[in-house]
Amino acid sequence: MLREGTVSAGVGLRPGYPAAAAVFAIGMAGTTLPTPLYGLYQHRIGFSELIVTVVFAVYAIAVIGVLLVAGNYSDEAGRRPVLLCAMVLSAGSAGCFLLQSGLPLLFAGRLLSGCAAGLLSGAATAAVIELAGPGQKARAGFAATAANMGGLGCGPLLSGVLAQYTPWPLALPFWVHLGLVTAAMGITWFLPETVVEPKRWPPLKPQGVTVPHEVKGVFTPASLAAFAGFALLGLFTAVAPSFVSQTLGVHNLAVSGAVVFSVFLASTVGQSLTQRIGARLALPVGCGVLVGGLLLVASSLIAESLPLLVLGALCGGAGQGLAFRAALTLISDAAPAQHRGGTISAFFVVAYAGISVPVVGVGALATWLGLREAGLVFTGCVMLLAAGAGTYAARRPPAESRAGKDHRAGQSE
Repeated sequence: MLREGTVSAGVGLRPGYPAAAAVFAIGMAGTTLPTPLYGLYQHRIGFSELIVTVVFAVYAIAVIGVLLVAGNYSDEAGRRPVLLCAMVLSAGSAGCFLLQSGLPLLFAGRLLSGCAAGLLSGAATAAVIELAGPGQKARAGFAATAANMGGLGCGPLLSGVLAQYTPWPLALPFWVHLGLVTAAMGITWFLPETVVEPKRWPPLKPQGVTVPHEVKGVFTPASLAAFAGFALLGLFTAVAPSFVSQTLGVHNLAVSGAVVFSVFLASTVGQSLTQRIGARLALPVGCGVLVGGLLLVASSLIAESLPLLVLGALCGGAGQGLAFRAALTLISDAAPAQHRGGTISAFFVVAYAGISVPVVGVGALATWLGLREAGLVFTGCVMLLAAGAGTYAARRPPAESRAGKDHRAGQSE
């Protein structure tokens, strides 16, 4: 059971949902911290672009595994213990990168990072929303979204600036992150627990992947749109720095980090607009904007233009944000209460498959065709997928459930 927006008496001066959102952002920033640094690791260790994408895919596989096996663990163990565990895993990931001398520790660091993200996705989101007071639910929901995407965007920006302008490009970003994680653990320790009577070391209860029959009409276009949007995020997080340096000839790591930051910033803005537009309209509109962003990314590779790549990141990120939040809202509203957790887990499995499988394909194609050509093939395939999902959603808009209407009416009060 969860507390309905309140916590026990005597905690009025303890941190609230903004503090939980800060913890969430710090944890997610650690997952993208290595993004601008892969080129330096390639030079030091010596590996291909395919290995870069495989290292990145290990992260996504770990996220999926944790979501399926322990995504609901904080419902019984409590939010604070799970958040603390995620912070320990995040610190362990930073330690692997600090000690790395070859690929094994890079893989280990990404594995630990993915496990941390999988725990944070459920526990931190729930903690932020549950710590909100009366009338704060809508703001807390957006705070959770902003912490997730904002944290993912701040990681590359932070490491890019530190790597470019300090003498310790492969060490200082992770030492700084360790300091932030230490602060986040301190904040977490003082957060009020929002789970009533949390159990000590409850057994794992894997959720599995379930899609009820009545949800399938919504699930298909929504999950395809999420797959396409997350594929764009995966492209920017895994190989955009290589595009910037190898194809566009820009070798400033801070610029690479800023390009990746821009796509996540735009995603946060897009998600903030979904509620105003309405989920049924935002899904096809988001897919259309995503297609426009992918066209700009492809144009940037053809014209070898950094401004076009940034415009593509902003446009594609906004489309991803619109479509993603709309898809999640529609699926959550359509799912029966007793199957909602499993249905949302299935949705995230598809989304995180989108962040890993296509970018590994880009890495494989890059070894045969070159990075520029591989990027063009990728953008073409994802454009077709996003256009198909958007067209389907526009021609057969899912009906909004009564539960969903009631839920949003309660949030707006």
